[in-house]
Amino acid sequence: MTALPAAGTAVTDLALDHEALPASAVIAGAPTAAVAVLDDTGDREVGIWEMTPGVATDTEADELFVVLSGAAIIAFDDPSIPDLPIGPGSVVRLAEGMRTTWTVTETLRKVYIA
Repeated sequence: MTALPAAGTAVTDLALDHEALPASAVIAGAPTAAVAVLDDTGDREVGIWEMTPGVATDTEADELFVVLSGAAIIAFDDPSIPDLPIGPGSVVRLAEGMRTTWTVTETLRKVYIA
C-alpha cells in the first residue's frame, strides 16, 4: 500500500508499489496490483487502485469507482449482468459479494470509495 505523500498530489502521476496478485485469483498473464489509501474514516475508504494487464477473479466489496486511465472488461458470475467494458471516465457501482473476472488490457487505474 502506498501512502499519499501530500494533499494536492496528482493521483494520475502517483507512484504505486505493485505486488503480484494471489495465484489462486490469476486466470491469465501475471497481473500485479497496487493500492494507495487517500482517506479511511472507518466507515468508508477512498483510494487509488491499479492493476496491470492480465485476467483475474475477485469477490467485490461494496464500492463506487471512477476509472482514471486504462481499459478492462468486467465479467460477472451472475449471468443476468452483462459484461462491462470500462475505460477513462467510466463510473461503476459494485455490490458486496459480487463475483467478477477482470480482463485488463491496458493498466487500469481507478479512484474508489468502498
